[in-house]
Amino acid sequence: MPEITLVEAVTQALAYELTHDKNVIVLGEDVGKNGGVFRATAGLQERFGPERVMDTPLAESMIAGMCIGMASQGLKPVAEFQFLGFIYSGLDQIISHASRLRNRTRGRLSCPLVYRAPYGAGIHAPEHHSESTEALFAHTPGVRVVVPSSPARCYGLLLAAIRDPDPVIFLEPERIYRLVKQNVPDSGEALPLDKCFVLREGSDITLVSWGASIHETMLAAKSLATNGISAEVIDVATLKPLDIETILQSVAKTGRCVIIHEAHRTCGVGAEIAAQIAEKGLFYLQAPIQRVTGYDTVVPYYHLEKLYFPSEQRILKTVNKVLELA
Repeated sequence: MPEITLVEAVTQALAYELTHDKNVIVLGEDVGKNGGVFRATAGLQERFGPERVMDTPLAESMIAGMCIGMASQGLKPVAEFQFLGFIYSGLDQIISHASRLRNRTRGRLSCPLVYRAPYGAGIHAPEHHSESTEALFAHTPGVRVVVPSSPARCYGLLLAAIRDPDPVIFLEPERIYRLVKQNVPDSGEALPLDKCFVLREGSDITLVSWGASIHETMLAAKSLATNGISAEVIDVATLKPLDIETILQSVAKTGRCVIIHEAHRTCGVGAEIAAQIAEKGLFYLQAPIQRVTGYDTVVPYYHLEKLYFPSEQRILKTVNKVLELA
């Protein structure tokens, strides 16, 4: 079986669900004939027809709202927004309606839909193509926020998201769409939502991250190992609801924690993780929690963007600081 990239894992998961569930509908701008801006839906319209893989007008609010109507009537729409930075005109539909449909109808209706969006910096694109505003959605009751960090996790988590009875924001890190390849059997086996994944066992420090930043975090963990420092790496994967128990178990073992994410620092998801560790596991800590994040600025143009998101060197510097404080 050939190895596939993360973007090909998206295609594989969508094809599986379109094949096995007649209620699944894929829609979005250019997802049909052109196969999507990143080719995540390439070939799907030819296989399943324009009634199942639908091109839409350039109208994000309409896309978001139409999905809610479809979901309320028993369909399972999977909508692609070309970039996360284009989703904002659909926020009213997502926050005011998709997230509240179950509560508003007291459980009579659910809203089984997935909003997919490429996100993050690193592809030499302007700022609206490089946003990492996942905290907007994590702050919204009634929606899940899921971020894959590898082809295998992307396949399994996207299957689980489509099968979930409630709205899921599925953010695909565009910087790693084609960075690595993995053998991903097309088995239809979903991975659990609302659970962190421990990618590397360790005893000296806990590194918590998600999405594209997992790549630099794993590189840092390997560099630390050459110096005799054992780092445990946790992929949060589902940002909302947060599996804080897995993180707390790791911090209880290591006594130290560094949180790494590409999004802006202030009010980022990393701040929520740090707050929950402080509330529920303060006495586990041997040193203050630290964060390595993007900056509180608009994402810069390509000649500066490598300075914007967390690098292996920034992570190592922060880890050494935490170890010195312990």
